[in-house]
Amino acid sequence: MNTRIQSLIGIARRASKIATGDAQVEAMMKKRKGFLLVIAEDAQGAQKKYDQWASDLKLPVLITGTKLEIGHAIGLSPRSAVLILDQGFAKAILLARS
Repeated sequence: MNTRIQSLIGIARRASKIATGDAQVEAMMKKRKGFLLVIAEDAQGAQKKYDQWASDLKLPVLITGTKLEIGHAIGLSPRSAVLILDQGFAKAILLARS
């Protein structure tokens, strides 16, 4: 995961614009909230679980970094998935991936 994406995810967390952890991510996706789903490369279970669901919701998915890197970016324990709840942060992260 590049440092720009890490810092944007961290800023989004400080702005309370993310959902993290299975329970929060699932709850927000059921409410059709969120603009980007970030999944760790080493989280095969999360990829299987959320991939079809996200495509049904037309939610872009970014598979990048490890669980440890994502957890470090948001200042928490390792996380397999983070849902970005702000359209501006989602666009910035998608632009930063290249």
